[in-house]
Amino acid sequence: MEKLMKNAWVILGIVISFSHFSCGNATKDKINTKMAKTEVSNAQLETITFGAGCFWCVEAVYQRVKGVHKVVSGYMGGKMKNPSYRDVCTGLTGHAEVCQLTYDPKVVSFETLLEIFWQTHDPTTLNRQGADVGTQYRSAIFYHTQEQKAAADQWKQNLNAKKVFPNPIVTEITAESTFYPAEDYHQDYFNLNGEEPYCKIVIKPKMDKFLKAFKDKIN
Repeated sequence: MEKLMKNAWVILGIVISFSHFSCGNATKDKINTKMAKTEVSNAQLETITFGAGCFWCVEAVYQRVKGVHKVVSGYMGGKMKNPSYRDVCTGLTGHAEVCQLTYDPKVVSFETLLEIFWQTHDPTTLNRQGADVGTQYRSAIFYHTQEQKAAADQWKQNLNAKKVFPNPIVTEITAESTFYPAEDYHQDYFNLNGEEPYCKIVIKPKMDKFLKAFKDKIN
């Protein structure tokens, strides 16, 4: 934490801005294939759920992080049971687009996952990431343990205190609720649909900056 905060200004410099392209407008012509990861006992793995705009972008980033064993796109934080993508896109379900990560804390720390979270989206825009607008695109950390909550709260407090961003962070930090996996065509989206306009115009530039900034943390 201390090392990062000494260099906190770097975060603002590499926060990725979205182009005028909407997640909801991309096509859905390919079906999910599961990523193969080295098997580790479930008892050794931990889970965290992040919302940072379009889940295709979040998934693409965390799939490449060393120590992350599984990334599943889905919905969390609302009241509607078993929502569909169409339901969530109305902005009326209360759900956010999220990615649920299963990771090995012996390989990648929660602090590193948080650092990546803050640096790869704009946590100061309420219910919006670029052209993706609505409560479903809100910045959110759905913690699974009290330790995760404490770490996330501390990061948010420190980043605001140091004015790393020009505006206050609006990221929601709340306990996990029921996670609903998204439809198959949303899973592994960037890997399967890299030539789609949204992937090329929005996700690819984000990925290039992420891979450069965290080259020692990727597979």
